[in-house]
Formats: sequence, C-alpha cells, structure tokens
Amino acid sequence: MAVQKTKQLLVDIARQLFAKQGFESTTMNDIAVTSKKGRRTLYTYFSSKEEIYYAVIQTELERLSESMEEVAQKNIAPEEKLVQLVFNHLDVIKEAVNRNGFLRAEFFRDVWKVEAVRKEFDRNEITLIRRIMNEGNDRGSFEIKNVRLMAEIFHFCLKGCEVPFIYGRYAAKNEEELYPYVRNMILKQLKK
Repeated sequence: MAVQKTKQLLVDIARQLFAKQGFESTTMNDIAVTSKKGRRTLYTYFSSKEEIYYAVIQTELERLSESMEEVAQKNIAPEEKLVQLVFNHLDVIKEAVNRNGFLRAEFFRDVWKVEAVRKEFDRNEITLIRRIMNEGNDRGSFEIKNVRLMAEIFHFCLKGCEVPFIYGRYAAKNEEELYPYVRNMILKQLKK
C-alpha cells in the first residue's frame, strides 16, 4: 500500500511540475526535490522522465476509463449510453488537457508518444463500445451486422473529434447545441 502511495505521489508531483514548467524544463531532480522523496526513491520507481510522463498519461486514461464505465453501467437505453459516452469521453479529455497544459504541447510535438501509451486504453474503449452495441442488438434497438467493425469505426471517429472539441472548433456554441446532432447521427446509423 505504501509503495503504491509513493508511486502515485511521484506521478502527481510530476504532473503538477509538467503542467507548470513543461515537460522539457522539468528534471528528475525537480520531481525528487518537490516530492521530498529523494532521487534514489524516484529512480526506484521510474528509470526516466519519459517513464513518469507515460505514467501521468496512464493515470489520466484510467480516469477516463472509469468515467466511461460509469456511463456503460447506467440503466438507460443503449443509444443514450453511446451519446453520453461521446460527450463523456470528450469532456474528460478536454479536462485532462486543460488540467495538464503540457499534454497539449506534447501531444502536438510527438503524437506517437501519446499513441504508444493509449494503445491499451483504445482497445478497452473499443471493447466497451462493442458491449453497448451488442446490448443494443440484443434489445432490438440496433441492427448492426458487424459490431466489431462498427465499434472500431465509432472509436476512431470519436478519437478524431478530440482536438477540435478541445479547441472549441465546432460551429456549435456549446454542448447543448451539439448534443442533438450527435444523437441524431448515432441513431441514424445504428437504429433499426
């Protein structure tokens, strides 16, 4: 338990320093001093600054996964779960980027670094979407012939919406205005 708390403390401190100073300007020594754990302890848990960076992103992705699972567990129609899942996903991503200013800069500087960390999250998200789509098929709400393929397409479309959503580049002024369009698009594609 203490080991996990120490590791989480180091990740939290690194996240704060990355957000404040930027990834490039933050050193392992900065993290060790700020955490009051010392360099030896820091290197016990993380071999490099990049490894801590990945742990920070992983923590944010875990927060997103938990939030999406909550949506999937709701006692609502599958089509509403998918609509809520879209906005939940986008809101949590936007919140993570706003909370961690460095993520925006790093994302655009080296998208492949972020993608490497996201692989497992992406697989899990596709599985969650498939689960909801199968639920819709079982209830007779959807008529999806190839759920596996449709879930992947849905996931990649959602992923493609992240950056424009973060920067507010949609014609809609707010989510309430965007909601009926997203809902309509999902229903037209998946409903019987």
